[in-house]
Amino acid sequence: MKYLEEFSDPVLAGKLVEQIHATVTKPWAMMEVCGGQTHTIVRHGIDQLLPDGVEMIHGPGCPVCVTPLEIIDKALEIAAQPGVIFCSFGDMLRVPGSGRDLFRIKSEGGDVRVVYSPLDALRVAQQNPDKEVVFFGIGFETTAPPNAMTVYQAKKLGIPNFSLLVSHVRVPPAIEAIMQSPSCRVQGFLAAGHVCSVMGTSEYPELAERYGVPIVVTGFEPLDILAGILRTVSQLEKGEHVVENAYQRAVRDEGNPAAKAMLADVFETTDRAWRGIGMIPRSGWRLSERYREYDAEYRFQVRDIVAEESTVCRSGEVLQGLIKPHECSAFGTVCTPRNPLGATMVSSEGACAAYYLYRRLETPAEAVTTGG
Repeated sequence: MKYLEEFSDPVLAGKLVEQIHATVTKPWAMMEVCGGQTHTIVRHGIDQLLPDGVEMIHGPGCPVCVTPLEIIDKALEIAAQPGVIFCSFGDMLRVPGSGRDLFRIKSEGGDVRVVYSPLDALRVAQQNPDKEVVFFGIGFETTAPPNAMTVYQAKKLGIPNFSLLVSHVRVPPAIEAIMQSPSCRVQGFLAAGHVCSVMGTSEYPELAERYGVPIVVTGFEPLDILAGILRTVSQLEKGEHVVENAYQRAVRDEGNPAAKAMLADVFETTDRAWRGIGMIPRSGWRLSERYREYDAEYRFQVRDIVAEESTVCRSGEVLQGLIKPHECSAFGTVCTPRNPLGATMVSSEGACAAYYLYRRLETPAEAVTTGG
């Protein structure tokens, strides 16, 4: 894509790596919150270029991965019902529920369709007035505005056969939950630029001050990541903990006012369960009372479905940054992209998928031993 090659310049990357090495005098552990950033780090080996003792902890920044098992089971229950057209982005179709996935529902006769926008699902509803059309609305603050706009349009146009199965989550409460964990090792954060392009940076200074951690907003290309790491370790070395915007080409401190206004109208904050992590207070959105008639959980009466996580899959520990993917005994053996135990292996932003795709199949110590 035009203007992206400059952000992969190897010469500039080398200079940033040199600056990081010149800055660091002690071990530091920082977390990149976004799954897209995780894939950039692993794909380009950025974590392997850092000074010894500087660790990148992969956070719960994959929206597919943190969608709780019970929501997947609710989607499966709805999609299997006659007279329903269930619409979703493609990366949700292979995410395993308690016993099957959306592909299985489709193979058994369910009308499951991949769409590229929630507005595509709304058009399907207009074209099929005798069917109930449901869109699976997941994601962080980035994907929430178009989903909110779609529900707004459904109400405005009077389209009664459309509903939204909502599993939206918010980043700042997740950062707070991570910092409150007794096992937390995170000393700084790389915040996701696309989230901040919508919401701005106003929620982060309080977190940085309360927990004494620098938070640097950055993008997704190699130079973005390296620049974010440099700013983070520079703060850590100086004992500082403020919010910095290293992604000014896309992020303004106030965010996107129009998108935020749409979110405030259609959604309201709620407690939300995160897959593998548990309940985080006020970490999600649900449809507000004004739009409750478009809530698929109410329409199809699936609110009481509960589910238990797999005891074999350790994706919850991966999402919390407690282990790396290849430290799970199931990784690459009984759990592969073809036969995933958890969403972190099947999602395009999942840490397990990144480690499998880019062949991070063993720990560095094991690799050295095997090679010798």
